Amino acid sequence: MASKSEEELRKLSVELRFLEQTAENIQSRINMVATAIADMTYANMALEGLEKEKEDSELLVPIGGNTYIKAKLGTPDKIIVGMGAGVSIEKSLQEAKEIVRKRLENLEKTRTSLQQQFAQVLEKINEDRGKFDNLVNELRGEKTSRNV
Repeated sequence: MASKSEEELRKLSVELRFLEQTAENIQSRINMVATAIADMTYANMALEGLEKEKEDSELLVPIGGNTYIKAKLGTPDKIIVGMGAGVSIEKSLQEAKEIVRKRLENLEKTRTSLQQQFAQVLEKINEDRGKFDNLVNELRGEKTSRNV
C-alpha cells in the first residue's frame, strides 16, 4: 500500500511543479497585458488631449527617459496608427481613437480571461497541496508504525 501512496505522491509532486510553472507563465502574461493596457491608456489620453489642440500648437513630445522635445502640431486631424508587422496607416483622429478604444477593450478581455485562468490554476495548486500534505502525513504514519 505504501508503494501506491508513494507513487501518488510522486505524481502530485510533478503535477504541482507543472501547475506552479503554469501559474508563473500566466502571471507573466498578465503583467505584459497590464503594460500594454497602460500604453494604450496613455495613447488614448494623448488622442483626447490632441482633439483640443489647433494646428501649429506647440506640444511637448516624449522621446524616452522622461525627456521631451518641443514640436509644432501640423495636422491634428491626421494620426499615424501602427497596424502591426511594422505597418502604419494614416487615419483621422476619430478613427484612431476608435482603434485605440477597441484595442483597450480587447486587452481588458484578455486580462480578465488570464486572471480567471490564474485563479483556476491556483485553486488546483491548493487542492493538490492538500492531497500532497495528506499523503505525506499518511506515509509518515505508516513508517512510524513499522518502526515500532
